[in-house]
Amino acid sequence: MPEFITINKQKIGLGEQKTVNLNIARLPTYTSIDLPVLVYRAPEDGPVLLLTGGLHGDEVNGVEIVRRMIEREIVVPEKGTVIAIPIVNIYGFIQNSRGLPDGKDINRSFPGAKGGSLAKLLAHTLMKEIIPEVDCGIDFHTGGAARANFPQIRCSFKIKRAKELAAAMGAPVMMHSSLISKSFRSAAHKKGTEILVYETGESLRYDETGIEEGIDGTQRLMKYLGMIKNAPEPNATKVFNNSTWIRTKNAGLFITKAELGEEFNKRQVLGSIKDPYGELNSRVVAPKDGMVIGLNNCPVVNKGDALIHFAYNK
Repeated sequence: MPEFITINKQKIGLGEQKTVNLNIARLPTYTSIDLPVLVYRAPEDGPVLLLTGGLHGDEVNGVEIVRRMIEREIVVPEKGTVIAIPIVNIYGFIQNSRGLPDGKDINRSFPGAKGGSLAKLLAHTLMKEIIPEVDCGIDFHTGGAARANFPQIRCSFKIKRAKELAAAMGAPVMMHSSLISKSFRSAAHKKGTEILVYETGESLRYDETGIEEGIDGTQRLMKYLGMIKNAPEPNATKVFNNSTWIRTKNAGLFITKAELGEEFNKRQVLGSIKDPYGELNSRVVAPKDGMVIGLNNCPVVNKGDALIHFAYNK
């Protein structure tokens, strides 16, 4: 990278730390909404790592992961640069909601447009001001709609560089996930920047284990990139190339026997669907061997609802 990184026309030199505020838009009250971008540059040049949380406003685990790394000064590298954005979706964060006031999902709005919706405007700002300065990044996410995720790192195994970076994080689970059209990860890849997706926990709930795993994994990645000398020891990572959801064939009350991170065998009973009147008792059976990486915590379900997200290998 050059001697200076330029964001929103502000130059940040080697050895400097600076907060750059990106103006996005105004609320109906005419209150200005800015997106704070924290930049930490070591005296010695090196890789530029982007850390983002809160792309979905109610996914607080990602916000907390980045916040703790700032508080503990983990984001201050010995070599290279860390760009940290704890809350990407300021609007959703304020309202405890996933999307934006217009109902759009930022993570399906990339690469964005300057004159588009609020989601596209925010996506455009990230792609214009941040991604050109970045070598790689981690986008921290949380399960949504009462669904909890086991700590996992996602990337496309078809992209060699992304797979190498994901392996370096040493998360409990590493899973193949194809690039999704109009996602942040896909748009960044087209610009030559690989973004990993780290998932843990449930929306609007702290997942302490997953938060600390995310922090440890970030340090391992920084060590791999040569940005720091020391990092926590890695986990014994379980690698999966496929995943799918078990869906209910009946409406009713979901009683689960499965736990996040649990490995199971084909035809194992993972739970049941019961009705409020004591008549229905439908078993939820594993269709094949696998591991629970996501779990629906809402007991009231309708036919076709996703119950258990599991990873497996063919």
